Amino acid sequence: MSRVTISDLAKWKTAGQKWAMLTSYDQISAEIIDEAGIPVILVGDSAGNNFYGYENTIPVSLNEMISSTRAVVESSKHALVVADFPFGSYESSPEQALETGVRFFKEAKPQAVKLEGGAKVIPQIKKLIAAGIPVMGHLGLTPQSVHALGGFKVQGRGDSGISIKEDAKALEAAGVFALVLELVPAELANEISKELSIPVIGIGAGIGCDAQVLVWTDLVGLTKEPPKLAKAYRNLRSEIKGAISEWVLDVENSKFPDAEQTFH
Repeated sequence: MSRVTISDLAKWKTAGQKWAMLTSYDQISAEIIDEAGIPVILVGDSAGNNFYGYENTIPVSLNEMISSTRAVVESSKHALVVADFPFGSYESSPEQALETGVRFFKEAKPQAVKLEGGAKVIPQIKKLIAAGIPVMGHLGLTPQSVHALGGFKVQGRGDSGISIKEDAKALEAAGVFALVLELVPAELANEISKELSIPVIGIGAGIGCDAQVLVWTDLVGLTKEPPKLAKAYRNLRSEIKGAISEWVLDVENSKFPDAEQTFH
């Protein structure tokens, strides 16, 4: 089975076919997500506060992202894998962005990359695309700018929505193949989705987007305090704790290992 391509996503936009994207940062989750048929896996810098134990995404290093991306690519067969550019790996110049993109493509082999920001990062986007590196954009709440935005707040209410819409159109013109809108009013996201010819992927952006993305640990109920924008379809945190507690009791009561786990 061949991987999903950016051409497939473009066709789905034209056909009005909605699709889902999930994050992954490691081998096991990538295998499960890929086997479940998710067409696009995002190796997000959300690994910072969902995998590496950081307060937010800002401390995540390029080496950490390359390592996680490599694991996801090698553990998946069907999904298109998109790798996040971490904070500090692209902002200073188009040349820095290209160097980061080249490292990702040579060392981890994703099929595309994603970076945050609007008009200010268009030179970086054009440089990457000219080198043959497909780029996904990201507007609205951009977690790497959380301190400048004053926290994890809805973006684009009132007149500020105009600048988000202008940035979305500018990113499309620059050549991004898809755009993530995070934590923006549903009406604004719906308008942008209708006006752009590229897929718009929502997270906390309402039902009108062409696709939806979630952090996989939020989806399955592993996150201790999931955000409002997420829905837990299972409670794996409770299930895992229960399994561990049962095993501990079996060990303490000499019930594990039993005959099935013993070699002679």
